[in-house]
Amino acid sequence: MSSSLLWAVDVYGKVYSLSTTRGRWERDEDTLLELKRVTAGQRCSWGIGCDHHVYLNIAPGEMPIRYREETYENQRWNPVDGFTDVLLPTDRWAWSDLTGVTSQPLHSFLLPSDSWEWEGDWYVDQVCAGGDSTETGGWEYAVDFPANFSREKKWNSCVCRRRWIRDRRYKARGSWTKIPLDHLKQPPLPLSDVSCGGWEMSDQPGRYHFLWGVSQQGQVWFRSGILPQVPEGQCWEEVEAPREVAQISAGPGDLLWAVLWDGQLLVRIGICLDSPTGSSWVMVDSPPVKEGGTIHVAVGVSVVWAVTKDYKVWFRRGVNSHNPCGSGWISIGGEMMMVDVGLNDQVTNASHGSVLTCEDSGDTELLLTTTQRPRDTPKAFIPTSDSFISSLVADREPLRTPTPIKPPQGKDCEATPAPMCNVDLEAAQSPQGEASSLGRAGDVGPPTTVATYPLGLEPSLGLGEEDGPAWAWISGGGCDVDHTAQMSWLSPLSNEDCTGQSVWLRKGSMRWWRDWKPYRWVDVAVALEQSTNGNGKRDAIFFIYFTQYDEKKYLHVFISDVTVLVPVLKENSHHAFAMYTSDSTKQRWPLVLAAQTEKDMADWLSLLAGCCCEARGIRGTPSRQALWSVTSKGDVMVHEPSPCLEAPAHNLPCDMMFWLQVPGHLRCVESNSLGVVWGIGCDGTAWVYSGSGSASCAFPLFVGDTGTLHTQTDGRTVYIYENQRWNPMTGYTDKLLPTDRFPWSDDNGFTECTKSTTHPPSPQWSWVGSPWAVDFAFSGGTDKEGWQYAADFPVTFHGNKSLKDFVRRRRWVRKCKITLTAPWQEVPPIPLSDITVLPCLAQSSMEQVPVWGLSDKGDVLCRLGVTPQNPAGSSWLHVGTDQPFKSISIGGGHQVWAIARDRAVFYRGSVSASNPAGECWYHIPSPPKQSLRQLSVGRTSVYAVDENSNLWYRQGLTPSYPQGSAWELISNNVTKVSVGPLDQVWVIADWVPGCPSELSVPGAVCHRLGVGPMQPKGQSWDYGIGVSHYQLGVDVRTEDIGRVPNGSLFPK
Repeated sequence: MSSSLLWAVDVYGKVYSLSTTRGRWERDEDTLLELKRVTAGQRCSWGIGCDHHVYLNIAPGEMPIRYREETYENQRWNPVDGFTDVLLPTDRWAWSDLTGVTSQPLHSFLLPSDSWEWEGDWYVDQVCAGGDSTETGGWEYAVDFPANFSREKKWNSCVCRRRWIRDRRYKARGSWTKIPLDHLKQPPLPLSDVSCGGWEMSDQPGRYHFLWGVSQQGQVWFRSGILPQVPEGQCWEEVEAPREVAQISAGPGDLLWAVLWDGQLLVRIGICLDSPTGSSWVMVDSPPVKEGGTIHVAVGVSVVWAVTKDYKVWFRRGVNSHNPCGSGWISIGGEMMMVDVGLNDQVTNASHGSVLTCEDSGDTELLLTTTQRPRDTPKAFIPTSDSFISSLVADREPLRTPTPIKPPQGKDCEATPAPMCNVDLEAAQSPQGEASSLGRAGDVGPPTTVATYPLGLEPSLGLGEEDGPAWAWISGGGCDVDHTAQMSWLSPLSNEDCTGQSVWLRKGSMRWWRDWKPYRWVDVAVALEQSTNGNGKRDAIFFIYFTQYDEKKYLHVFISDVTVLVPVLKENSHHAFAMYTSDSTKQRWPLVLAAQTEKDMADWLSLLAGCCCEARGIRGTPSRQALWSVTSKGDVMVHEPSPCLEAPAHNLPCDMMFWLQVPGHLRCVESNSLGVVWGIGCDGTAWVYSGSGSASCAFPLFVGDTGTLHTQTDGRTVYIYENQRWNPMTGYTDKLLPTDRFPWSDDNGFTECTKSTTHPPSPQWSWVGSPWAVDFAFSGGTDKEGWQYAADFPVTFHGNKSLKDFVRRRRWVRKCKITLTAPWQEVPPIPLSDITVLPCLAQSSMEQVPVWGLSDKGDVLCRLGVTPQNPAGSSWLHVGTDQPFKSISIGGGHQVWAIARDRAVFYRGSVSASNPAGECWYHIPSPPKQSLRQLSVGRTSVYAVDENSNLWYRQGLTPSYPQGSAWELISNNVTKVSVGPLDQVWVIADWVPGCPSELSVPGAVCHRLGVGPMQPKGQSWDYGIGVSHYQLGVDVRTEDIGRVPNGSLFPK
C-alpha cells in the first residue's frame, strides 16, 4: 500500500502529519510555519497561514512538475532587407503569443514564485517547424498573418515565425510554500477557510483540483486555473452566495456544501468539468437540534457529515451526484468538534486528544467501534485569536468529555469478542461511549469500519509538550486507509490502554430466489457483518431480511460454511449468483441472489470471497496441489486443499470443497502436481499460468507481485437466428404463426434475440470487428444467401430448398472480445482446441513435463521443453495423423489416447520420456453402436464419454497390452470425465439425484467412490455442487488410493 498522510493543525498553528506507513505524528520541518486551516486532496494539500496567505504542499513524486513557456518570433519580408523584425503597423508583435495579440518578449517571462526554477535557457523548437535547424532555423512560412504556416519556403512567403520555448520545474515538492498573489485581479480578502476537491471528476491521468475559499466577510471564492502543470492556479474568482458563509467543504466529486453564519446549510449544484463553479445554490435544512444549527460540514464522494452547535455528529442519507441535497439526517452518537471526509469516503473526527477514523463510510452502513483511551488525558482546548474555531465557538459551552469505557477486569485483561448483532438503522441517538450506527437497507457501498484512536504525540518525540497538542483542525482528504492492511496507528496500544473489538457492516438490497412454493424472486435487504476480536481472528455472518405475511423474518449463513460463490446462468436471473454451503449442497438448495447491476454482483462476490478466505486462513498464491476449474462463463476457479483433504481417513467430500475465483478467462484448464497449469481461451489461444512465484487474485487476500500479471484477451462468437415462414401470397416472410418461434431468436427459438437487443455476455466484453454478418459456415450447408430450409420448426435444416420446405432460417454472427489483467502468459502462435498435461505425483521428478495438444484444425502437437521452471516450454512438435482429432489425453506411464473427428479411437504407442512423440497410432474399437466424444487416461484405466452422455470403462488394460479388451458401461448423465494418476475418477454430471428442476444446473462435480486395485470401476458416486462447471483441473497430492486424485475435469 502506498503511503498517504493525515494532516492536523494544533491551536498554536503547528502542522503535523501522520503517515499510514510510519504510524507516528511528525512535526513539519518548517518550524516557523503556522497554519490556521489545512485541507488535503489527492497528492496535494492547501492551508491558510496566520499571515493570511494561502500555502500549498505537493507530495513528492517520481514525475517532476514542469511547465513550458513559449513565445513566437515574427518577421516580414521586404525587398531591401529580406526577412526582418520590422513589421507593418497592422501586423502582430515582433515577439508574441500564438495568436499575435499579446506581446511576449523573452525578457518579460518571470518565474511565478520562488517554488519554480528554470531548466536551461530559451531555445528554438525544431519539432514545431518539422525540419533541421541547419536547414530551416526553426522558421515557418506563410503568405500573411494569420495563415497556415509550413516549413517550406515558397515564392509568395511574405511572413515567417519560429517558436521559442523554455521549461521551468516546480522544485518545492514536499514542503509548504506560499502561492503567488494575483497580478491582474484584486486578491480576495483574508480567507478563513479553504477546501479542495473535484479530483475524481476527471478520469484523465493528470487530475487537477478545485479549490474553494471563504473570506472573513463570508464571501465564497474559487481558485481557477489549477492544472497538473500549474498546481498553484492562476487567480481567485468570486462566487456569489445569498448570505454570509462561515465554512465550506468540497468533495472529491461534484459535491459542495457550505455552512452559513446562522447555522443553515447551502448546497452548490451544477458543478461539472465544463462549469467548475456550478450554477446555483440550494438551501438545505440543518439537523433537527434545539438551537444553534450547524457549525461544521464535511463532504465526500457520496456522503455528507455535519457537527451541530451541541457537538453532535450527523450523517446525511441519500446523497449522490444526482441528488446532492440528500434526503434526511441520522444522528450519530458521541460528541466531536469537527469531522472530515477523505478518500473512499473515509471519515475522521476530532475531539479532545483523539480522532475517530471511519473507513469507506459510504451512504450505507454502520458500525460497531473499537474504543481506545490514551494513557494520559490531553490538555484542554486552548482558544487562540488565530484559530477560526475559537471565534466560532467562543460563546459556547466547552466539550463534555466522553465517558471512558472501562477495560475488562481479569488477570490477562484480554479483549472480549464483539457479539454478532443487528444494527438499528433508525436510531436517532446513542448513549455516550457506546457504539452507534447509521445507514439504510437498499444502499450498496464498500465495507465500513469505525474505531477511536489516540491522537496525542508520543513522549519520545520530544516536542516539549507533556500531554501532546490540542488539535484545532484535521484533514484526511488525501489519507487512504485500506481496511485490508494492518497499520500501527490503527491498532490497539495495549491491553492496559484499550479494549479491542470491531465490527464492520455492509448493507444492500438484492433479489432472492425463494426456494419454496410459490417459487419466485423476492426483494430483500442483505447485510454482511464481520467481527474481529482482540486476537485478530475474524468471523462473519451473511443476513437476508425479508417479509412474509407482513412478518419480518431473516435467514443467515455463516461465512465459514460457504463452499463456493458463482454466477448463475438462468433465464430471467441477470446479475445473479449462488452461495453454496455444505448443507445446502446436500439438500440441492443453494442460496440464489440477484444484484441490480453487473458491478454490484462483482463487488459482492469479491467481498464475500475475501471473507470466506479470511475465515479459512487462505492466503498467498495457489499451491501446486490446488484444484483448478473453469465455469461455463469462463471464470477460473481454484480450490486450495487443506490437510484434512490429504488424510487417508478424512477424504473431503465434493460438497465441502471451497472454490475461489482467480483472474482470467478460459474455456478449459489443465494442471499437475508440479505446478504446470495450462489453459485454452474461447478463441483457441493457449495460456500458461505465470503466478506460481507470487500470488495474483481477484480478491485482496491474494496479494502478490504484479510482475507476474499480463494482459489477457479472449474472444467469443455470438450467434442469432433469423426465422421465416412461407405463405402463398408473399413467399417467405417474417410473419410467423402464433405457435412458431420469434422472427429473431436464439438457437432453440425460445428467446427473442434481435440485432439491437443482443449484447456481449457481460459489460467486460465489447464488440470487435465488423457488425452483424450472415454466417455461411453453418453445419448442414446454406444457399447463396445463407438460408437453411426445413419442413417446420424444429426439424433438421438443410441447405437446399425443396417443395416441402415451409420454413427457413439463417444464422448471423458477431465477435466480441474481453481484455483483462491476469496471471496468464500467452503461448503463441497455434490456436488449440484441446490440451492435456501428464498427471503425476507431487514427489515426482522429471526433466520435462509431457504436454500434448490439438490444434483448431485437429493436428496433434507435443510441447517440448516444459518444466516447472519454464511451464510454457520452448516449441511444438507435430505428431503425424491420417485425420483430424478432437480429444486427447495422456495418463500415467505416458499413455496417450485420442478420439478423431470421425469418432474413431486411437492409442499412441511407444511414448516415453526419451521418445515424447511415440511411434505410431493403433485403432481401438468404440463401444457398440456408440460414438465417443471425450476420454481420460489414468495409471491403469481409461474412461470415455459418448455422444449420449454415457460413461464407459475400458477393461483389460495391462502393461503388456495397454489397448485393453472391451468397453463396459458405468453410468449415464456424464458430460466429461477425468482420471487421476492413481485411477481416481471425477466426472461432470448433467444432473444429480435430488436436485430440484427449478435449479437444475449442468456441471456438477462428482467423485467416484470405492476405486481401488480390486475394484477399479468403483462402487458409488459422491455428488458435489452443480454450478455450471465448464472444465476442472484437479491437482492434489495423491499418495494413497483413497485420496483425492490428480487430473483434469472438463465439465460441460
